[in-house]
Amino acid sequence: MPFSDCWHTVLETLDELPDEATLITPLSHRRFQVTETQEHRIIIRFENSGDKRPLQREQFETLSHKIQDSVNGFALDRLPPDADPYPAVLSLHPRFEVNEETGVITETEGPTVTQLVDGEHNADDEERTEPDGLDVYSDALLLVDALERHDVTELSELETDALVNIYTLLSDVQRNANDVRKAVADVLLTRLHHDRPVHGQYGSVQRTSRRNRSLKDDEEVLAMFAAEGIDRERVMSVDRTKVDDALDVTTLSDSDVYEIEESDYVRKAEVDEEIKETRLQGLKDRLAGSEEAEAAELREEIEALEQRIDDLTSFSTGANVQ
Repeated sequence: MPFSDCWHTVLETLDELPDEATLITPLSHRRFQVTETQEHRIIIRFENSGDKRPLQREQFETLSHKIQDSVNGFALDRLPPDADPYPAVLSLHPRFEVNEETGVITETEGPTVTQLVDGEHNADDEERTEPDGLDVYSDALLLVDALERHDVTELSELETDALVNIYTLLSDVQRNANDVRKAVADVLLTRLHHDRPVHGQYGSVQRTSRRNRSLKDDEEVLAMFAAEGIDRERVMSVDRTKVDDALDVTTLSDSDVYEIEESDYVRKAEVDEEIKETRLQGLKDRLAGSEEAEAAELREEIEALEQRIDDLTSFSTGANVQ
């Protein structure tokens, strides 16, 4: 199939799409709309940042040839970091399809699916429900309530009991949020590809690797170094565990063998779950019983805050088009 035929099929499909039609990039999952089609390029606008970028015809042609030359599809992670809108647009052609599970774009004779987002995406229209059994949610509500009732910009002016409450709630939120963060990370690891950031409304994440080293058996390590002419004494050191065991059977004190430096810190001693639950229920009742005008005002404040967050967190990842 000549690429000119493929290109004009894509352009015709784009022209038939409604103005609000949204596509999503594979792997990085960035939403964008096509704002203009031309014979030699198309212009897209990313949903979160509002940045515009041109996508050139010759780049689509190059991608098309690479797909046709590939036996089992062209691997998406071989694309340059800013090139993932290309396969998303090309998937509008009935012969090309993106498979995110295998991380490839393929040419096929059968029915295909596109990277078009089903329906208009509007987070404000999604029904919100209280998560069941999620401790961080309840603790976060209580923390927000405490922060709203006290001026935390002047901590030294707060009463001790207020500081204790805030510290306790901060500790609970930190612990429970970290548990949820780890659970979310486990799921994300199954969906992320190396060196390919995935973007969300508030930021982006990327899969990476770290190396953890642990020594092999002592005798094996010493034998390896001995074979290289390294004396045992050069790699032997004092084992803290063995030192502690030795202290237990001698008259020596910790200060005889350790440099000791003491420092004070605050730790959470206990949590009154009954008081927390009572206060939390009061907050829920107050929110549920709020008047419509107050609820509308609260929604407006939330929308304004979300807009400010969007403005602060949005960033450009491609060339701007005037």
